[in-house]
Amino acid sequence: MMQTAIIYPGFGVAAATLTAILWSIVFPKRRIWPPKQYTALTPVFVWVPTFTLFGILIVLGILGWGNAAIQGWLRFGVGLPLIVIGNVIVWLEVSHFGVPQTGGAKGTLRTEGMYRYSRNPQYVADIAIVGGWMILSAAPWVFAVGAPVIAILVVTPFAEERWLKDQYGTAFEDYAKRVRRFF
Repeated sequence: MMQTAIIYPGFGVAAATLTAILWSIVFPKRRIWPPKQYTALTPVFVWVPTFTLFGILIVLGILGWGNAAIQGWLRFGVGLPLIVIGNVIVWLEVSHFGVPQTGGAKGTLRTEGMYRYSRNPQYVADIAIVGGWMILSAAPWVFAVGAPVIAILVVTPFAEERWLKDQYGTAFEDYAKRVRRFF
């Protein structure tokens, strides 16, 4: 069955990513994320797992479409708007940062746009996208693989905050006092 063939890689990529993030939180001097140095290989290590997980969620959603008992009004009235709004926010902010800085390259501290309301609007938006797809697809395996993906998106800011403080000093500290981590 095709679902089985992609469920295990989904769990594997999610587990490896979550492990790398937790490692970076516990051992910040030997962190994996954010990268200590942005090289030509950094995008491969950042974007391949990211797009692999999102791709697996999409395929699982298509294969298991509607198998969970979720009402149509909820699927299309909540799930679909979460996906659309999440994508608008993510891609709007990526357009301001650029793909390299979104993927861990050094840049400037952004406090404008959606960053006025959340220190991590891209992660919040990604959570909305994954959660929205879970609801819209109503596919049980999307819930199973999507849950660890959401866990990754929730814990990743904790790996980044020490790096942000080191990069931007009091500017980040002042910003962190004014703006909440998520909402």
